[in-house]
Amino acid sequence: MNTPISEDDLHAWADGQLDAARLTRVEAWLAAHPEQRAQAEEWRAQAAGLHRAFDRVLDEPLPARLLPAANAGRWLDARKLAAVAWVVLGVIAGYVLRGETARDPAPVAVASLPRQAAVAHAVFTPEVRHPVEVGADQEAHLAAWLSKRLGAPLQPPHLDQAGYRLVGGRLLPGDSGEVAQFMYENAARNRLTLYLRPAAPKQADTAFRYAQEKGIDVFYWTDSRFGYALSGNTGREDMLRLAELVYRQNER
Repeated sequence: MNTPISEDDLHAWADGQLDAARLTRVEAWLAAHPEQRAQAEEWRAQAAGLHRAFDRVLDEPLPARLLPAANAGRWLDARKLAAVAWVVLGVIAGYVLRGETARDPAPVAVASLPRQAAVAHAVFTPEVRHPVEVGADQEAHLAAWLSKRLGAPLQPPHLDQAGYRLVGGRLLPGDSGEVAQFMYENAARNRLTLYLRPAAPKQADTAFRYAQEKGIDVFYWTDSRFGYALSGNTGREDMLRLAELVYRQNER
């Protein structure tokens, strides 16, 4: 007897793990259920984005001291892949910068900021149905929720004068706690993201710094409350102008 199509089937479809017979049944079911198909396609797109960001890293040798943890589990579905990728990113950053951490954690936190922001940008900006957790129509709730979770007051900057409207925001796991991401979009559907991470111990104010991570332009800086990273692909000069606009609003 054929078993009903379950959510596990949809995740297996997104991960490319169905056998031929089950694949035929699931695809026929998805053809008749467009809303569920859109969700499954979104999971597939998320997984593809994470593979693009991390497959090169996964081909590198794992440090010997991390091997026991690597054997704890081998198969991950699309729901778990994003969370695990963020943990892996934190482990790799901590391993690479381990010598610096013993001396002063603040420079290490600043150094990892653009890479983490760019990965978050690459994963979530392609999303169509669910690019954010809380939309701009609930801006007050979004600000209150993220302020509580990050332990410091924050407001999403307004970039309307530069042609970008707030789409909304989301909470993400970071390498040492939770972080926030705000997303913006212009009339041409170009998207920016602002990544905010709570300040590291002894973190001081810094000037703007620029990095390019896999084709993504990132301007980043810190103050006593947060580390900030603005990511996009509109060119260095335009990104600097936008970063200055964000900075001025945060200084108020």
